[in-house]
Amino acid sequence: MPRLSPAETAPDFTLSASDGSTVSLADMRGSNTIVYFYPAAATPGCTTEACDFRDNLNSLKSAGYTVLGISPDPVDKLAKFADSEGLNFPLLSDEDHAVAEAYGAWGEKKNYGRTYEGLIRSTVVVDPEGKVSLAQYNVKATGHVSKLRRDLGLD
Repeated sequence: MPRLSPAETAPDFTLSASDGSTVSLADMRGSNTIVYFYPAAATPGCTTEACDFRDNLNSLKSAGYTVLGISPDPVDKLAKFADSEGLNFPLLSDEDHAVAEAYGAWGEKKNYGRTYEGLIRSTVVVDPEGKVSLAQYNVKATGHVSKLRRDLGLD
């Protein structure tokens, strides 16, 4: 799948959230939005990354950023994950991975010598006008938020 680049219009989406609501990217217009894609709720790497966003959420919010996490998990699994880890931002369900595909976050992966299609850990920052300001693919779960903060000039 083609990956997004800065200045492109971010594909709009409306997805079900872990709290039972629906969230649309269009609703985020007027603020900077960090959309991060992770493979599976409650796995070690995804828990590390989600908790890192949780722990940095207040400073990201004070800098004008909203955080949205997207995975192919069903809403009930996301709700359990959010509850068990005390996550304080929306987790969105993209079960058919259509949004991940539109963002270039779905594609060929290799793990332990096996090649398969799956979610590529990625982060896309969308500006207040709905344009991509930063797109990062194949990010590492550990230390990603610190690197993202540096890349955004927040540190």
